Amino acid sequence: MSSPGSTGVAAVAVRGGGAKKLKWSLELGLGNPRRGDRQGNQGDCLYPVGYSDKPVPDTSVHETDRNLVEKRCWDVALAPLKQIPMNLFIMYMAGNTISIFPIMMVCMMAWRPIQALMSVSATFKLLDSSSQQWLQGLVYLIGNLLGLALAIYKCQSMGLLPTHSSDWLAFIEPPEKMEYLGGGMVL
Repeated sequence: MSSPGSTGVAAVAVRGGGAKKLKWSLELGLGNPRRGDRQGNQGDCLYPVGYSDKPVPDTSVHETDRNLVEKRCWDVALAPLKQIPMNLFIMYMAGNTISIFPIMMVCMMAWRPIQALMSVSATFKLLDSSSQQWLQGLVYLIGNLLGLALAIYKCQSMGLLPTHSSDWLAFIEPPEKMEYLGGGMVL
């Protein structure tokens, strides 16, 4: 190896009797050409490794790949439809009883599509760069309306929606059950 006082960017590897300069090595000795100001008036300041006085070229990414833009826009448009299988699973797991857990699940299933429909203009701005903007917007709206319909169906199956006339009028009796099932026997 070279001594700390030697000049230049070089390292010596001795193998087989010859000295070899390695381009990736850096000698941080006193005679380093990177040492000091470029004009030579400050000799005690070291530039960091990789420092360059040249301005950095503009490396901003300009999206030119139309396929990538179209794929991203379709991902945004299909996101509500991709949530429907998970909502169906949550509906199954929550059951039809009226308790805090199923009520929270139904509220979350209803709130997400409502929130998405309230911010539909921001979503359509994302789809502006696509050539199939109207079709993607329609798919996005249909997906959110289907999610909202699932939440309404769950509310109806839990008995939370007023669908009978007895729910509205106090003097009408609720419908009577025709049969009762208990322990595998029909009574």
